[in-house]
Amino acid sequence: MSVMTIAGQGSEQAEPQRAPIGQLSAVLPPRPFGLLAELTYRCPLHCPYCSNPTDYPSTGDELTTEEWKRVLGEAGQLGVLHALFSGGEPLVRTDLPDLVAAASAAGLYTNLITSALGLTRARAERLKDAGLDSVQISFQADEAALADEIARTAAHAKKRAAACMVRELGLPLTVNVVLHASNIERIAAIIRMAEELGAHRLELANTQFYGWAFKNKECLLPTRLQLEEANRQATAAQVRLRGRMEVLWVLPDYFSDRPKPCMNGWGRRYLTVNPVGDVLPCPTAGAIRSLRFDNVRCHSLRWIWIESEAFNRFRGTAWMPEPCRSCALRDIDFGGCRCQAALLTGDAGNTDPACSLSPHRQALTQVLERASGPAGGEVALQQLHFRTNPPS
Repeated sequence: MSVMTIAGQGSEQAEPQRAPIGQLSAVLPPRPFGLLAELTYRCPLHCPYCSNPTDYPSTGDELTTEEWKRVLGEAGQLGVLHALFSGGEPLVRTDLPDLVAAASAAGLYTNLITSALGLTRARAERLKDAGLDSVQISFQADEAALADEIARTAAHAKKRAAACMVRELGLPLTVNVVLHASNIERIAAIIRMAEELGAHRLELANTQFYGWAFKNKECLLPTRLQLEEANRQATAAQVRLRGRMEVLWVLPDYFSDRPKPCMNGWGRRYLTVNPVGDVLPCPTAGAIRSLRFDNVRCHSLRWIWIESEAFNRFRGTAWMPEPCRSCALRDIDFGGCRCQAALLTGDAGNTDPACSLSPHRQALTQVLERASGPAGGEVALQQLHFRTNPPS
């Protein structure tokens, strides 16, 4: 594990409304690579697999422009390399170009993660001039009828037009498609769509069950046969398109025998700042009700990364129960996902049920048994709970 050196350590003066920095830990955690800046939970789409919380935080108003600028500057000082602007829909924020410029000035590579609704040519040019480095556009399917039904918004044609505009402006384009029972059988057509759009990267991301997706898990889960066929087509596309378009295939945890490492280890590589300023080790950590997450209005990003109780709770391996504690893979998968353990078992300290060795494995297999798989993966979309916006 590498040791992080922080620029300007010891020279920071606390602002009046923020708590003192305090004594830094003797052993510093690794340097964070990425900051996910969730600018807002407002969004024009209503996707049933959205990872945003179903109960939105009520701890305050969205961070102001100046507060976000300070956070981005602190991220640069902390050693963060990437700033990912997300939401909700980040284009809802009219100050987005100012925030991109602040991130760029802090030395961060900037990526816009967007539905593309509201991405006019004038706004795209302004964002590029501000220093935006790349754009990721989400698509719900390859055809308008299905895509718009999933999003509950007439958006597909606008997304295609925006993708073409991004390429015309010379910005790298990632196409992201969340896969589930309603669209996974169209994976071949989805890959063709990404090729037609000239995407540099295609993310075929099977639904991860947090937020609204967890609420809809039994309806969204594909069958094992659907997943196996999609895996075959995605693997073939990776070979065929090598050197032309990167194809990322993200397997779902619920069909695995071994868990994925939680964000490459809890509090090791990534941090998220949500719209009201709470800082989390991953975007969905708010699902862990037993943890209290510190806020950038009270502490610096550096203090939270190094000292906060939430970031240190599941760092390393000392916290692990059996069978994780004596497992040879404990420094590889870190016991799996803490949010998944919390959602499925009620305790974030349990071994992730995605591991076949977990004493709580049945919590996951019961979900698979209740899923709509026997119907061949056909899902009545009207049975889903569609995402709603936070109260204004």
